[in-house]
Amino acid sequence: MTLANPSASTRPRRRPGYRPAAAQAPGAPLSAAPQTVVPPPDTRSPIVPPAVTPAPDPDFHALDRALRAAAARLTQGLSPSVIAEAWADWAIHLTASPGRRLALSLAATDAAGRFTVWLAEAAAGGKPAPLVEPRPGDRRFVDPVWSQWPHVAIAQAYLLGEALLLDAARRVPGVARQHENELSFLFSQWADVLSPTNLPWLNPVIVSRTMQEGGMNLVRGAMNWMDDASRLMRSAPPAGAEEFQVGRDVAITPGTVIHRNRLMEVIQYTPTTATVRAEPILIVPAWIMKYYILDLRPENSLVRWLVDRGHTVFMVSWKNPDADDRDLSLDDYRQLGVMAALDAVNRAVPGQKVHACGYCLGGTILSIAAATMARDGDDRLASLTLLAAQTDFAEAGDLMLFVDERQVSLLDDLMWSQGYLSGAQMAGAFQLLRPNDLIWSRVIRDYLLGDREPMSDLMAWNADSTRMPARMHGEYLRSLFLENRLSAGRFAVEGRVIALRDIKVPIFALGTVRDHVAPWRSVYKINLFSDTDVTFTLVSGGHNVGIVNPPVGERGSYQTLTRAADERYIDPDTWAGLAPHHPGSWWGAWQEWLAAKGDSTQVAPPAVVPDATAPALPAPGLYVHQG
Repeated sequence: MTLANPSASTRPRRRPGYRPAAAQAPGAPLSAAPQTVVPPPDTRSPIVPPAVTPAPDPDFHALDRALRAAAARLTQGLSPSVIAEAWADWAIHLTASPGRRLALSLAATDAAGRFTVWLAEAAAGGKPAPLVEPRPGDRRFVDPVWSQWPHVAIAQAYLLGEALLLDAARRVPGVARQHENELSFLFSQWADVLSPTNLPWLNPVIVSRTMQEGGMNLVRGAMNWMDDASRLMRSAPPAGAEEFQVGRDVAITPGTVIHRNRLMEVIQYTPTTATVRAEPILIVPAWIMKYYILDLRPENSLVRWLVDRGHTVFMVSWKNPDADDRDLSLDDYRQLGVMAALDAVNRAVPGQKVHACGYCLGGTILSIAAATMARDGDDRLASLTLLAAQTDFAEAGDLMLFVDERQVSLLDDLMWSQGYLSGAQMAGAFQLLRPNDLIWSRVIRDYLLGDREPMSDLMAWNADSTRMPARMHGEYLRSLFLENRLSAGRFAVEGRVIALRDIKVPIFALGTVRDHVAPWRSVYKINLFSDTDVTFTLVSGGHNVGIVNPPVGERGSYQTLTRAADERYIDPDTWAGLAPHHPGSWWGAWQEWLAAKGDSTQVAPPAVVPDATAPALPAPGLYVHQG
């Protein structure tokens, strides 16, 4: 019997992708190519759906960015997700690590037992050795009163608890290294806030002063606080800064602005000697600061010191950008900054090579410019000096805690809303790196003891903050800090990658021992990426004080050692053990290096001829006065 409608079970099963072959004509070979089967045309009338106007698709991205920018203002640019993710990672893994919890419990029990024994001996009038010493550089307990009973017990209890708290953040199995570092930083901030030195009733120095003065120190402190708050609201400089006015008290080395563009001015300083060295010096400071840190008062001005020793000195003075400059790029700082300044120097001193010196970010952009020049066959440089300037950012210190994708994204939103990153916002991040020195010590001194630290030229300069254009700062953080492209051979200029090893002029690189911005071991890495003679110098002091150290009074010390291009690499710790120590300032050693690497010919001072962009304005120029 024939089934008109065979069931599915009786139909032949087809493979996926099966296409039936065309019918074979009788007697045709089986290997003949199948013919294409064209389906009959569909003569049915198409069903046309009714016209529908699509609903608008609103874009709330701007609203999201505005909300994140507001959050960034409240947190000083610190991403809340950083804290939440680090805390969650630590808590989850600590919960799943009973061995680590047991170790922490035993450590706390042992510490409590040792403290009890120590406390009994100290209370009985003995002088037991401290259980815990403050961390290196911690000066909170240096006053002798903290070694007396009962204050010594308070200090030891705090230091012991601080050590246990910081240890709890470390060595938890499974916690990401970045989260461990972030949580250690967070725990350290909490410990600093809870320090007994910050509590007036536990700080014997504050208690003693209050009793001696009948509380007048607190009255003065309240007046200091109100004055500071008023100045902050008026965007006025801190108390005492008016004693160091730019162009009157600081930045007074005579000179003339010879070039100006939308980003910077070039100052040519007036010679003080009958003849000068043939090859000039061009200094490129960081745009995160105003240039006159290198030209403070005559007695500590690096510019004045060089001019008095027969050098023709040119200085870049950066514009303080505002919201209208939001689209200035990192490459604009190379082209409109370094290269335009170099062109101006070449016009002023034609036919001579230039000793280029960059400080901090100025050294980084100068390195980029020098590598680009080397790639393109531009040989106008005689030497390259990098002062506390990084070219590799893999180990950029505690500042890296503020630089990851979450942080950069939040800062992008903040800068998108403002057009720039303000000096106050940058200062907040730097202050968190050294809260005891930059925050709490000032609170105690100014508001609880009622004292005012005398304003210095360097402090007044530090308060004269600058801004960073949104686009440039975002590119800088992503390409250098976050992705470390420059030393990795992935940094492109004008569409082509540059390499630091193309730089063949001699390099003088300098790091400072206590640098929290550009750690000296990070600065030292120029030795890894260069193919030329590198003279590395390590000086005492920090990022600013180590640089501004004139050879007067023989303050500080330095180490220096040269690695020739054909010599093997030496790691930084081995270098520190080999490099000889010298007392005093490094300025003289740098000048000797410049003399050895350049042309010693003495010539008449070059004429000062401003170009069409500059109206012969005397130093310090116009841009340095922008607030």
